[in-house]
Amino acid sequence: MSKYITRSELDELRKAPESSRFHFVEPRETIEVHLPDGRALSGPRGATVGEFLVALESEYDVPIVGAIINGSLRELTFPPEFDSLVRPITMRDADGMRFYRRSLTFLLESAFHHLYPRAILAIDHSVASGGYFCQVFNSPSLSKRELAALENHMRALVAEDLPFIRERVPLDEAVAYFRAKGYQDKIRLLNHRKKEYLILYSMGDHRDYHHGYMVPSTGYLEWFKLTPLGDGFVTQFPRRHLPTEILPLPDYRTLLNTFRQYGDWLQRLGIDNVGTLNQAIDETRGREVILVSEALHEGRISEIASQIADRVNDVRVVLIAGPSSSGKTTFSKRLTIQLLARGISPYPLEMDKYFVDRELTPTDETGQYDFETIKAVNTEQLGRDLQRLVEGERVQLPHFDFISGRSLPGDTVQLLPGQIIILEGIHGLNPELIPSISPEQTFRIYVSALTQLNLDWHNRVSTTDTRLIRRIVRDARERNYSAQDTIARWESVRRGEKRYIFPYQDNADVMFNSALVYELAALKSLAEPVLRQVPSGTPEHVEAKRLLALLEWFLPLDADMIPDNSLLREFVGTSILKDFKIWER
Repeated sequence: MSKYITRSELDELRKAPESSRFHFVEPRETIEVHLPDGRALSGPRGATVGEFLVALESEYDVPIVGAIINGSLRELTFPPEFDSLVRPITMRDADGMRFYRRSLTFLLESAFHHLYPRAILAIDHSVASGGYFCQVFNSPSLSKRELAALENHMRALVAEDLPFIRERVPLDEAVAYFRAKGYQDKIRLLNHRKKEYLILYSMGDHRDYHHGYMVPSTGYLEWFKLTPLGDGFVTQFPRRHLPTEILPLPDYRTLLNTFRQYGDWLQRLGIDNVGTLNQAIDETRGREVILVSEALHEGRISEIASQIADRVNDVRVVLIAGPSSSGKTTFSKRLTIQLLARGISPYPLEMDKYFVDRELTPTDETGQYDFETIKAVNTEQLGRDLQRLVEGERVQLPHFDFISGRSLPGDTVQLLPGQIIILEGIHGLNPELIPSISPEQTFRIYVSALTQLNLDWHNRVSTTDTRLIRRIVRDARERNYSAQDTIARWESVRRGEKRYIFPYQDNADVMFNSALVYELAALKSLAEPVLRQVPSGTPEHVEAKRLLALLEWFLPLDADMIPDNSLLREFVGTSILKDFKIWER
């Protein structure tokens, strides 16, 4: 508890002799770094935090790549100016892996520019096993020999352990540099920058802007691999849970088709990065961008409904799965409407009805109930009920009472002839969910924000960040959660996704990309006020600052222009589909 000094105590201090406990001293030549476990390191003033943390390297099985100093995220090259609280950041941390991926991207583009100076490298979409799908423009795709040469050159640069030099330059100087290089994507992005400076990184004679922090040098970037895929390649890197291993690249044909489709959408819109989106907003073409984006969504939902209709004599259950804040609920309702328009009447069934009693729910490694695992679902009863419904029998469904944590008897239902079931839930693509239903009787859909509009050719916008911003806006509006609350819960949400959703996404018959080109511009004015309320000094403040820095790049769009049936309305509110239900005949 803090001790408050009284006025009389202050008077006594003023009368105290010069030998008092409080007196002026010459500044020390050393400073102290205080660690989370209570230990302290002393070192010379002016030393970088990386030099301090060398003393801890033997205590970690993965590299330290950054630090949080007095509540702010910093690079290892940052010199603390006074005694500070410091928490090391490793490649097992989300921020640490961002340092690594961003630095690897800079290494890749530097090596690519050296070998193929006339071509354009686009660092594009992420893949779940750890990697970025990359494409080459203004030149044929790289052959296997050329890709091997690129990887070998990157490894040579790693062996040289070249430093990444960070420099703050006036904005007009940065623009002049990019203009001389012909980087129109970066010039368009900077046209609407409000700050009068830009941070540039250089490695040797290569220089570029990268949104966020880096590791100190190329020597940190030991773990990567370049793998051909389709008409591009994947730059593979480790995942946080195995930060020094490269995972095998699964078959990404379905996902690759989604990437191509999104590229076609961007081409139709005439928007290929945030700079061109800002230009469209500045030219008052925002409504056009919104309407065309929504039309492309509706067209894709219609295509999926047609595929189901083509198999209507066989398909009895449509399974919809995807990670948090993907817009699964709105997608399900819009798909239902498209099916109704084709004379197909779906019956919606919530997987949440089939939770096991609370005392039977498994716990995670922290001892908390794990509602995300498939073992929290009574899959045996679910499979049995689905089989009986498909066969036309009357079935009493369960009802899960979340207050008591008990499974109780629910409604009794019987499907109409030809009626199909739409089952939405995170385990929809897991083959263990309903093994009693034959694959020919199911149609599996994976819904997620699979792509996002990037800042420029080399600066990705994470789809995970898009989903987090969606959730922050929705939680603040619907649940009265602060942004701090939502950010604090996000790590456990992500852990569940990685365990129970992402490993099964390739089981989908089709994928629906729920990302909208304009959405971060529309969410900006709703997200920024709640993000600014995250208290300084908290772990969530670091994340809030990072998201605010991302949103700075977007010009705002009026959320009132979003159509009332948009998937985005699930997060910003006033969706016409919120209370939509099929009329029971």
